[in-house]
Amino acid sequence: MIEHKEIDKAVEVLAPHLVYTPMRSYTAMSDACGLEVYTKLELRQKSGSFKARGAFFLMLSIPESERKRAFFAAASTGNHAIAFCTALQELGLKGMVFLPRSISPAKLSLIAQFEIPYQLVGNSSLDAELHCRAESTKHGYIVVPPYNDPRIIVGQGTVAVEILDQLSGIDVVVVPVGGGGLISGVATYLKACKPSVHIIGCQPKMSPEMVRSIQSGQILTEDISGPTLSDGTAGGLEEGSLTFSICQQLVDEWCLVSEHEIAVEISNYHASSGSFIEGSAALPLACIRKRAKEWSGKKALAILTGNRLNRERYIQMISSSDWTNIL
Repeated sequence: MIEHKEIDKAVEVLAPHLVYTPMRSYTAMSDACGLEVYTKLELRQKSGSFKARGAFFLMLSIPESERKRAFFAAASTGNHAIAFCTALQELGLKGMVFLPRSISPAKLSLIAQFEIPYQLVGNSSLDAELHCRAESTKHGYIVVPPYNDPRIIVGQGTVAVEILDQLSGIDVVVVPVGGGGLISGVATYLKACKPSVHIIGCQPKMSPEMVRSIQSGQILTEDISGPTLSDGTAGGLEEGSLTFSICQQLVDEWCLVSEHEIAVEISNYHASSGSFIEGSAALPLACIRKRAKEWSGKKALAILTGNRLNRERYIQMISSSDWTNIL
């Protein structure tokens, strides 16, 4: 298991390179739901998502002389790739990225702007991850995985240090989950430093791989993803993922969210703030709204992981004939 002290040390390593992201009270939801709702704005992080924490920390964990000679590789549904490219560029390193063909056009366009080599592989994040590892073994690349590495988990966990620094008396933390790197780091730190915090992981109903794996007691490597607004969390789990056992032990509860619920929270947040969040960031907000009666009077925090919304799919959703029936 990862020790929370490793996360404290990572904060010092990352401080010169990353943003201490803001936390905001979500007044509109608080008033509507009868509890104190706060948002941790990881969408303000360098590269536009929390993923920069893990990518930067893994690279910075390697001795500088070795780091400068190395060639790095990553696979991603988008946000991790953008964070990976950002870290390569800012640290002056070499590498390439493997992407699933299902990546959104907006994210692909952003990645192309870095002028870092990329390759489209398979139809899911798991396909891209497996191909990345095979090529890296063949050519001696250093893999920067989206979640399945202790250094990634430690880096992502630094968001929890900021959470405890910014908000006292927190009762519930709700985290979007794909491969589980973020929630593994957050849960490791919070359960060590404030065990009373209730940690909930949430996934879209259309891509519930971690939830189904937890329910079955073993990693289900089959990709059961369908089309989802939460493309940042879509995809299967890699066999032997470190995050699985951490989630088994430290995550208190799981929540599945429908596509309609995701779209509603994107719309509500935009109406309240004037800003768009991506589907993954809407997951914890939908979960809080579903559980509001149980948490009346408590302090609940949603980690808003990024703002790269698949706008084409979102527009299709809100243009559908039954949209007015779910508002």
